[in-house]
Amino acid sequence: MENLEQKIQFLKNDFVNSLATIDPNTAPLFGKMNPQQMVEHMAEYIRMGYGNPRIAERSYSDEIIDKMNAFLRTEKPLRPNTGNPLMEETPPPAKLKDYEAALQEVQLAINELFRAFEQNPNLEISNPFFGDLNFALTVQLLFKHGQHHLRQFGALAE
Repeated sequence: MENLEQKIQFLKNDFVNSLATIDPNTAPLFGKMNPQQMVEHMAEYIRMGYGNPRIAERSYSDEIIDKMNAFLRTEKPLRPNTGNPLMEETPPPAKLKDYEAALQEVQLAINELFRAFEQNPNLEISNPFFGDLNFALTVQLLFKHGQHHLRQFGALAE
């Protein structure tokens, strides 16, 4: 993994600003979620990063999780249309009143994530896809995941 501090700064300072550049009516370049569904999805997965909710059941065998954890430690991006067995084929409807509320929710989730790791620097969360993740691996995963969804809506300068 490279540039942990830059990834932390991206998540804390740049991610929500980048999301805010996406018009809520933008069609995805891949995948089925609209911008608000994607932002609400990110808030949920950021919270999973510190165990709220805790997903104890693994989605894959130990062998596949080991391979996925090895991938996580690289700088390779997530591929478009990467599958997620925790998600239905059709995205759920948006829960919040509008895109602005979803942006506020993802910022709140980011703040909660960093507060959880500040309060417990040794926190490790069992991720159903990547195994046990400490702070650095959680940041790596959320950075990759965030970049993936920014690419989904053309909001990431390559």
